[in-house]
Amino acid sequence: MKFMLNGALTIGTMDGANVEMAEEAGMDNFFIFGMRVKEVDAMDAVGYNAQSYYDRLPELKQAMDQISGGFFSPNDRGLFGEIVNMLMHHDRFKVFADYEDYIKCQDRVSALYMNPKEWTKMVIKNIATSGKFSSDRTIGEYARQIWGVEPSKHKIPPPSEPRE
Repeated sequence: MKFMLNGALTIGTMDGANVEMAEEAGMDNFFIFGMRVKEVDAMDAVGYNAQSYYDRLPELKQAMDQISGGFFSPNDRGLFGEIVNMLMHHDRFKVFADYEDYIKCQDRVSALYMNPKEWTKMVIKNIATSGKFSSDRTIGEYARQIWGVEPSKHKIPPPSEPRE
């Protein structure tokens, strides 16, 4: 949300804060990729198999082989072993299942970036619709809904002013 307030365009899956942000800015001002809840539920019913994506997608296989083989960590070839193991055997986020859609979405980001006028329009729309995520509103909402207190209107003077 902070990035949106500062003009960054978001590329991500439709979960968490991205849901709220896309509702405010509009789906046409976001780069959303990946499975939705129904698709995740359907995959959970049959089981997720990272190995099948690894075997089927040469670019993904190459990246994983480079990571696991120490290409990015030549002084410690096993540095990323736990990450590789998690992605291949224990990935509750099903990262590989979203990989192809992510690549397509990133291509859309790259194409838009080559059109500065349209990129800037999207940036401005995102900033203009991000007011809901200001810290003032968020803190007040958290105070009431999560912490069960009412925010105080009492102003605390800065240290440079004398206190009464």
